Amino acid sequence: MTKVKEIVIVDYEAQWPAAFEAERVKLVAALGEHALAIEHIGSTSVEGLAAKPIIDIMIAVRSLADADAHCIQPIVALGYEYCPQFENMMPYRRYFRRLVPNARIPRGDTHHIHLVEITHPFWQRHLLFRDYVRAHPDVRDAYADLKTGLVARLDDLAQYTDAKTAFIQDIEAKSRAWKAQEES
Repeated sequence: MTKVKEIVIVDYEAQWPAAFEAERVKLVAALGEHALAIEHIGSTSVEGLAAKPIIDIMIAVRSLADADAHCIQPIVALGYEYCPQFENMMPYRRYFRRLVPNARIPRGDTHHIHLVEITHPFWQRHLLFRDYVRAHPDVRDAYADLKTGLVARLDDLAQYTDAKTAFIQDIEAKSRAWKAQEES
């Protein structure tokens, strides 16, 4: 296990898909028709990819107004903390986190939920990135190497995040080209 302040990167864990599925079932029951789709995203959704041990969940809704009226309280009732303070930076997303004292990472996050409109580019971009990395083991391995290398040499969360940006943007561009080629 490697750590940079609040960042812990671990080898892929086979139980991550089951952990997502357990949450998905609870979210479907809690949100009903208001959740159009629920997807496992982020590094824990890619088999073989080293990751922060946090299950990232993305929920698609028709509108944020619908989400505000019908989704926030049911998600909070499942043990998540609603974090509206991030809406200044990302007004198109509702963000939640589950904190568990003594979890493996310093702050205690175990799950994050990103709730967005299904038509927003955030939705498609995250699915496309995930699917591209899943389909390209060389990219998955390069991403894992980048993350573990950054954690080993950086001592700041913001630096770590910034240092990944160029790689992520490159993969997003490649994933769009890959999708266009797949569709032609």
